[in-house]
Order: sequence, then structure tokens, then C-alpha cells
Amino acid sequence: MKEKILSSKLILLIPAYWACIFDEIITIVNQSDEYWKGDLSKANEGNPIGAFMMASHTSGLFIICLLWLLLIGIIGYYLSNRKLKIFALFVLIAHSFGASTWLSFHYNFWFAIAFIFVNAVLFIEADNIYEKRRKLKTIEI
Repeated sequence: MKEKILSSKLILLIPAYWACIFDEIITIVNQSDEYWKGDLSKANEGNPIGAFMMASHTSGLFIICLLWLLLIGIIGYYLSNRKLKIFALFVLIAHSFGASTWLSFHYNFWFAIAFIFVNAVLFIEADNIYEKRRKLKTIEI
């Protein structure tokens, strides 16, 4: 299973998924007690779609997160190599930004910088693995 994922083009989505899940978790963790007790007006989310879902029900964030994670995989599966890299980088940057707003406000500016740096390294490493395996497949054919 591990080898199948590592030889798949979907390896490029690992950094994007990581940033997305981290952004979702930090959003959940930093909601106020009032929000979790049912005061939906206390929802704190910068993304208008996420904010709408959170203002509708306390499970709204979980629903939109699950749908988005599925959509990332589906879109990534059908994209060609170059478009996949652009999409994966877009998701990575967008969620790195989203999570960095929580990190810098609630924790420390340097946590946000470290998070962005780690995400950049993860993307480059995933791309290196992907390109090496893609070249090996080309040679085998």
C-alpha cells in the first residue's frame, strides 16, 4: 500500500492534505466555548464558505472539511502532471495562509513562519519523489 501511494501522482497531495488538515484542526481547537455550546454567532472563520457552514450548525465545519478533503483527492486524481502540481501548491499555500493566521494570532509569529517553511520543504520533497518515480516509470516503458 505504501509503495502504491509513493509511486502514485497523488504523493504530490500529501503536503496539501497536511496543511489542510492542520488548518482545519487549528480552526476547530480555537473556536470559543460559546460556539461549541450552540451560539453559532460566535463562529470564527475567515473562509466565507466555512463561515456559512459554521453559522448553520456546529457540525458544519466538519461536513465542509470532509467534502473538501474528498474533492482535493478527486480533482488531484484527474489532473495532468503540471496542473496537479499547480493545484497541490494552491491548496498548500491557501491552507498554510489560513493556518498561519491562527498560529500568529493565538501562538506566535515564528510558529507561523516555521509552519510555512516546513510546508515548503514537504512540497519540494514530495515533488522530488514524484519526479524520480515518474522518470523510472518512463524508463521501464
